[in-house]
Amino acid sequence: MHAEYSIGIVDAGRTVFHHAHGPQPVEAGGVVLIEPGAWHACNPDPGAPWSYRMLFVDADWLHARLGVAALRFPRRTLTDADIARLVDGLCRPVDGAAAADRLALGLEHLLDRCAQPAALPLPGDAAALAPALQRLHAGPDAGLTVQSLAQECGMSATRFIRRFKAATGMTPGSYRLNLRINGARRLLATGAALSDAAYAMGFADQAHLQRAFKAHHALTPGCYARGA
Repeated sequence: MHAEYSIGIVDAGRTVFHHAHGPQPVEAGGVVLIEPGAWHACNPDPGAPWSYRMLFVDADWLHARLGVAALRFPRRTLTDADIARLVDGLCRPVDGAAAADRLALGLEHLLDRCAQPAALPLPGDAAALAPALQRLHAGPDAGLTVQSLAQECGMSATRFIRRFKAATGMTPGSYRLNLRINGARRLLATGAALSDAAYAMGFADQAHLQRAFKAHHALTPGCYARGA
């Protein structure tokens, strides 16, 4: 799950894209569209060839630019050649203000074709779990425990875990790990060293971050940093 809109294209290989409306096969030339907060998995089989590019778009910036509360993708996978060419262009390096403006316009053109305005997505138990979710998002690197999060919501640990998983699809621990990996990804994109990103997001060491990052993103954090 990412905090940003994720727009990607597969360059080589094939996989199965798992999400709330899946699973769906994806192969070279296929486009993947994912809203913020949507749990998904799109990793290839071990040892299989796999190459893709992904553009992460800040949600608040995009909502303000388009004047919407949120967006939804009626279809999260596409095999349309015109859409693939558009996404291929969006996922190429940007250099200079003029290129950034073209990127923004190309993004708007894509969303005109592939997205719809939507209400803000909220889990079914959002109100009851709001204190815990706020603490998790404010400090995923902090030493939070299930017991402390459950107390924030006035629940026993067992009831809290059950309701949290029903609302988000994940256990509190998996949800927190995902937030920490995303935080490390943002730090790496700004040029932070792997060891610094691991320490900042509460990982035991950089090897711990490497294992978790590769399991979630199907590439090492070093490879991601070089691309970013």
